[in-house]
Amino acid sequence: MNQEGQIRLSKTDIPVRTKAEAQDRVDQIQAFRQELTLLEQEQVLVLTHEQQTGVARYQQQILHYLASVFDTAGTTKEKQLGLGLAITASSGTLALAASVFFFYFQFWGGLPTTTQVQIVTGAPVIGLLCAAVAAMTGRFPSLARLFTIITWLCFVLNVLLLGRIYNCFPSAATVLAYAALAFVLAYAVTSRLLLVAGIMSLSAFLAAQMTIWKGWYWLSFYEHPEYFFAAALLFFLLSLIPHRLFTGFSSLYRICALLLFFLPVLLLSNWGEISNLERSVEQIETIYLLIGFIGSGLLIALGILLRWPEVVHTSYVFFTLFLFIQCYNWWWEWMSPYQFFLVVGVVAVLMFIGLKFLRYYLFQRNLQRLLCA
Repeated sequence: MNQEGQIRLSKTDIPVRTKAEAQDRVDQIQAFRQELTLLEQEQVLVLTHEQQTGVARYQQQILHYLASVFDTAGTTKEKQLGLGLAITASSGTLALAASVFFFYFQFWGGLPTTTQVQIVTGAPVIGLLCAAVAAMTGRFPSLARLFTIITWLCFVLNVLLLGRIYNCFPSAATVLAYAALAFVLAYAVTSRLLLVAGIMSLSAFLAAQMTIWKGWYWLSFYEHPEYFFAAALLFFLLSLIPHRLFTGFSSLYRICALLLFFLPVLLLSNWGEISNLERSVEQIETIYLLIGFIGSGLLIALGILLRWPEVVHTSYVFFTLFLFIQCYNWWWEWMSPYQFFLVVGVVAVLMFIGLKFLRYYLFQRNLQRLLCA
């Protein structure tokens, strides 16, 4: 504490390690102030002037420290401005990436081979250096993410164009290289967009590798949806690893894992002829339909139990898709349109009532726990 009675805060005084945690602390302070105002108006809790001054001074110092270190938003207007900045940064990333892409293909043919090689090898290095400079300052995380995304896109074009220059055929190993760089950059600057790029690349590599093991050409991996199940399992297991320093990574792993599981199941439940199972088309579609219904139901329960809202929401979306697609397969051909949509509407209302009862049951159970405590 200095001579003016102010507390000098440091990282050891406030257990905050990421921007998300810092923003949560800011939101808690704002909620505390609003609740304290209501309590004072209702004469439930009235602090003395000294207590009010001490609490207000301490919280203001926390807000100032978090804003200076983590660039947090203290008001709703600041949050809206931060969202605008994020949208602007994303738009700028896409525009710069498109500029690089069209530059390659507009002037590429008129450049000598030596210049082409220098450009495609130098562009990722320049982007990586810019990202490093922006990251080291600590004040421009969005700019660092922008440069890392451009670096990754330049690297992808680098591999593709060098292969075209030297007449090298693409292989599954190139996709693995895309995935490796995307993961490294994603964890370096906490970029969820690059994490998605890494997940997609690694999923494609695993599916392509399984396609090669079956004796087919690796680029035909998308014709075999079942080969994505291994990637789904891998990323779901990765989501169980704590990612405290990387905000949103665990949730993103789980969402991508569910998409890699449910999308192939959805395709195979309607087009069983593309499956590798040695069964009839009707049996394959029935098997995957049951997997979709049972799997989504179990994952909804698991998400509620472990408090994974992204798992609950994603699984519920696919459960609804499986249900309505099956309703279409059952009733569309022998029902008139108004009867079909009437039945679908009734099913939706029944699902809504069931979820309301489930929500009420969970609320009552939590209330009983609080009363017993």
